Amino acid sequence: MHPVLFHIGAVIIPAYGAMAALGVLLSLFLAQKLAAAAGVNPNQLWNLCVVALFAALLGSRMLLIAINWSALRLHPRWLLGLAMIHHPLLAAAGALVAAAAAVLYIRRQHMPAFATADALAAPLALGLAFEQLGALMAGSGYGTETTVPWAITLSHPLATRWSGAPLGLPIHPVQAYAALAYFALSGFLCYWLPRRRQPGDVAGLALLGSGIAVYVTEFWRDPEGRGTLLGGAIDGPQLTAVVLVLIGALLLLERKRQVEDRGIPPFPQKDAERMGHPSVEGQPQEDAERMGHPSIEGQPTLETSAVEMPAINEAADAGQESPHV
Repeated sequence: MHPVLFHIGAVIIPAYGAMAALGVLLSLFLAQKLAAAAGVNPNQLWNLCVVALFAALLGSRMLLIAINWSALRLHPRWLLGLAMIHHPLLAAAGALVAAAAAVLYIRRQHMPAFATADALAAPLALGLAFEQLGALMAGSGYGTETTVPWAITLSHPLATRWSGAPLGLPIHPVQAYAALAYFALSGFLCYWLPRRRQPGDVAGLALLGSGIAVYVTEFWRDPEGRGTLLGGAIDGPQLTAVVLVLIGALLLLERKRQVEDRGIPPFPQKDAERMGHPSVEGQPQEDAERMGHPSIEGQPTLETSAVEMPAINEAADAGQESPHV
């Protein structure tokens, strides 16, 4: 693999950072395209993405500085290399800070929360796919040793220095597995957005899909630095994946009181009945009368009116007074 994409003089352009930046740009572009379908203001969505992105970067780097403060005090120049360090704990911290900043911005700007989450679901999956491609090139989040024909072997010393990856061993390209899963998830979410039944459905599917992808691919990732629970039966990212699946399932539950969201088609009659709404057919007569509609009992039908019309015409021709109808 290639941890360093290229050099500009003495400046190193890391592959991980370049792929992550490309993923961010494409995700922002995709979010703008999906904003109208989700019923969200594109300008507000752009600002939200920028705020969350900077919050994630700041939060993860500040945590890294806090953890290594004693060493950084002795070697201040090491601050320049903080961007090259990747760890699941840093990713989790950045995601939490970004989510907190996004919630605050949504509340401050009075944006529809569920619709905004739907608009961001596919772009986030796309960004994660490119992030995993960058991790593959950098050797970050490397896989376990294997003998499969498609195994990869890392040889660049910076892969060990930046990510602690082993050199010279055939390992699973687990980052490629995850990238494929996220690409497929992003495409499916783009397809499903205009077909959702209620705001929040796309976000729920995104959490479900991401949780499943993380949980499954963790079986092929090296457990170094990922934490273990229940005697090694599950690691930290897998526990997070379980939480994501549960939250996604909650979002997919049908809500009785729908959140206003433009572009959502009305529920079919069967769906409305299943959600507890009474059927229009068979509505009690007294309900119609209470709402100001005249009773339909005794109203002449089309067949009855058709039979009585000739009698009325004959009476008119004979000069008689037409009977009242």
